Amino acid sequence: MHYGIEVVTFGEFGDPRVVVRLARAAEAAGWEGLWVWDHIVFPYGVGDPWVILCAVAASTRRLKLCPGIAPLPRYRPHVLARLLTSLDILSEGRIIFGAGLGGVAEEFTAYGESGDAKARAEMLDEGLEVLTRLWSGEPVTHHGKYYSLENVVHSPVPAQRPRLPVWIGGESRAARRRAARWDGWIVNAVNENCETVRTPELLAEQVAYLRQHRANDAPFDVAIDGLSQPGDGARAREYEAAGATWWFETLFGLRGSVEEMLRRVEAGPPG
Repeated sequence: MHYGIEVVTFGEFGDPRVVVRLARAAEAAGWEGLWVWDHIVFPYGVGDPWVILCAVAASTRRLKLCPGIAPLPRYRPHVLARLLTSLDILSEGRIIFGAGLGGVAEEFTAYGESGDAKARAEMLDEGLEVLTRLWSGEPVTHHGKYYSLENVVHSPVPAQRPRLPVWIGGESRAARRRAARWDGWIVNAVNENCETVRTPELLAEQVAYLRQHRANDAPFDVAIDGLSQPGDGARAREYEAAGATWWFETLFGLRGSVEEMLRRVEAGPPG
């Protein structure tokens, strides 16, 4: 099991300076990764994940960095390819791309974009194809339903070859089938009230379904979030037995203040 921190970037937790403090403390205490949320319309105020990840990349040396979950249909794939490439170079190969279709339709409709989940799922699949082809550094011509490129070459290429790892978010069977085609599945186990919404037993069932749709035996990650007390790794071990490979300690305002969350991070991983 690997251990990281998840920062829900609402309110003061969306301040890049706050996340940099948490990330530096996490690296010093032995945590291995940082997962930050990507939302745009929430009443508490939200932080920009890309600015935050850039700041953290420049302030740390070892943490894996993951936007979770970036709704790819919100972005133009060629612009996102450039952004993620620059982040991967800056971090010296520490970026994991957490992608999904976007679980909050209002974050699209509020800006005049489609709230149709089926269309966004199609955009996600096509967008991932475009992204990975651009990351190859080879000429790309693509004429699809949503995106069109004509003989373009993406340069430079990411530090990680042949491409960045891709973790897919989402709870549906379709999301898990999609995740099975990539490098990982990233999903929540607790909600904003610190309640368990995905037990180890449920996770085990869902991971079994996902693995039925894997086409090969390549390494595959299952990342979940959770809450623990310092030195108590029992719950994390239950999820590990159920198939999780990453535990992200979730940090957010309803759980505690920035200073309280900082103290939890400084105490180190539960395992």
